[in-house]
Amino acid sequence: MKAFVLKEPGVVGWAQVPRPKVTPFGAILEPVAVAPCSSDVHTVFGGGSKKAPNLVLGHECVARVVETGEYVEDFKSGEVVAVPAITPDWRARGIQDHNFKHASAPFSGHQLGRSQPGVFAEQFLIPDADTTLAKIPEGVSVKQALMCVDVVTTGFTGAEYGNIKFGDTVVVMGIGPIGLMAVAGAAMKGAARILAVGTRPVCVKQALKLGAGEVLSYKDGDIVEQVMERTGGMGADCVIVCGGDDQVFAQAIDMVRYGVGTVSNINYFGGTGFLPFPKFSGGRGMAGKTIHTELAEGGRVRIERILRMVQFGRIHPEELVTHELKGFDNIEKALYLMRDKPKDLIKVMVTL
Repeated sequence: MKAFVLKEPGVVGWAQVPRPKVTPFGAILEPVAVAPCSSDVHTVFGGGSKKAPNLVLGHECVARVVETGEYVEDFKSGEVVAVPAITPDWRARGIQDHNFKHASAPFSGHQLGRSQPGVFAEQFLIPDADTTLAKIPEGVSVKQALMCVDVVTTGFTGAEYGNIKFGDTVVVMGIGPIGLMAVAGAAMKGAARILAVGTRPVCVKQALKLGAGEVLSYKDGDIVEQVMERTGGMGADCVIVCGGDDQVFAQAIDMVRYGVGTVSNINYFGGTGFLPFPKFSGGRGMAGKTIHTELAEGGRVRIERILRMVQFGRIHPEELVTHELKGFDNIEKALYLMRDKPKDLIKVMVTL
């Protein structure tokens, strides 16, 4: 079958790959709509761990069930479902330690397009259908569901691990699609003041709509100084890192409050080496600042909860889709759009 694959680092293309075979608890699906992710861009162009030859890319998908294994109870052929980007190995021993994202190995929860073939193919396998696939409620569109499987859950994860309390001041660094959902999540968690950091006009407009009170730009001076000035020298209660280079990690520590502040990182830092930790603003190791570094929450229950928020009008993730393409062959064009980030882009969707 035809699939869009990573041929070698920095090189993508189309290839003929074997069709998947159903497993007893699994399901074979065919994509209905997909969305390339910045993680796909990192996988292709950013290095990282060695990948299998002709690895099928992609992990954001709404799909139709083609075939189910003999032990699958909740899904049937022909059903259109949301496919979570994070698919924990629910039968691994580490799950009982509540280690949902790294249960059997580092990043074992992030399998699609990484350690197993992804969704950019005519068909793909989900090994454990009943615990992974998510039912799409009545009234929720394919576009809305597609934004929930990764973008919404990842942004919300940043807010959840930020220990946000009612009345807090929150900084969101990076307002691409993930950062925008972190803004929305912070507002829902009770943040009184949200300072977003970004420059692209289309994202600035959306950040203000989702709850940011102000958007700061690197073009106007040092971001840490801007935040400290606006907080009377105290710093923010929470900083959610959603984008940027290695230096943003140190900046987040610089601008978060002593004793009670939390840095919640959901950003991917490519390559090897070390992230900087500032000694002074880190209290020379004793500042009492909490740091969380998290992979997104995934699995069936998580995504179905988020889909209910769409169903009842609490969030409108379809507004993140600024570009829509049609046809399987346009997956490649969509990937390059996510890499190049034109000024009017937030997220691109490909309908198959």
